[in-house]
Amino acid sequence: MSLVSRSAVPAAAIAALAFSLVAAPRAQAQDAAASYPARPVRIVVGYTPGGATDVIARLVATRLADKLGQPFVVDNKPGAGSNIASEQVARAKPDGYTLLVTTIQNATNMSIYKNLRYSTERDFVQVAQFMASPSVLVLTPSLPARDLASFIALAKARPATLSYASTGVGGSPHLAGAMLNARAGLDLLHVPYKGTSPAMVDVISGNVSASFMTTLGVLQQMKSGQMRPIAVAYSKRLAELPDVPTMAEAGLPDFEVVSWNGLGAPAGTPPAIVAKLGTAVTEILQTPEMQERVKGLGGEVVLRAGPVFSDYVRSEIGKWRQVAESARIELE
Repeated sequence: MSLVSRSAVPAAAIAALAFSLVAAPRAQAQDAAASYPARPVRIVVGYTPGGATDVIARLVATRLADKLGQPFVVDNKPGAGSNIASEQVARAKPDGYTLLVTTIQNATNMSIYKNLRYSTERDFVQVAQFMASPSVLVLTPSLPARDLASFIALAKARPATLSYASTGVGGSPHLAGAMLNARAGLDLLHVPYKGTSPAMVDVISGNVSASFMTTLGVLQQMKSGQMRPIAVAYSKRLAELPDVPTMAEAGLPDFEVVSWNGLGAPAGTPPAIVAKLGTAVTEILQTPEMQERVKGLGGEVVLRAGPVFSDYVRSEIGKWRQVAESARIELE
């Protein structure tokens, strides 16, 4: 005669059922990650073809295809400071087959756009960073200032007369100038342009006094003296400009302005797939070939992945929110 009570049998059955309900989805997720990708993957880029973000996306996509055995197709969806692309991917099915190249604008947009229909923190999980391109404070050669201290002194002596160029309202060069105004107590006038090229032309010609620019596409102008680089907004000097001090060395500590990009996925994407992608991207970026290609784009490889990259993006959102709110920078 069995010693098991009648009530114990249903309890055991319920426990077994509960375990199966928990274990089955977990096993399915593991199976999905093991077979991922089983079809082509789309990587959405919120910028036009040919720029640094598009170029690095295509370099990584080609090597992901080689490594993981399925096509990774770059799809350019420019417009609204990458918000069109970001919103589209935020609403995509979180299965690892629609990804986004996230950039510094996914951090700054959280503060300057008041009617966004997505949140970088809520709607995305960060996979891995690709590269970082530090900004350099450059002056027009006609200014008598030769370093950061003399430029600050000159700007204080001539309030609301010196100006700085940006690549558009709300972009990182605009926010960098606003941060300089706040940190150094200046009143530099903001002059927005539609892109780097016209901003660079007017800095060279003297129509504007200064700008924060990365070395992407303008390194030769910095080296030749057409623009005078006086400080690097980064934690270390740039190999391409070894004689230019960092902002901290020049007297303004904790002043970093870095254009960055990486890979993001819709929130809810299985962690195993995110981890698989993050590992693959990191391995790709560690190759000497990719290190040289990124250097050729004017940046450097930064190996942040998963939670570490997410923490960095979160810190960027917080930093630029303070700057935008202080300067009252806002777009609809």
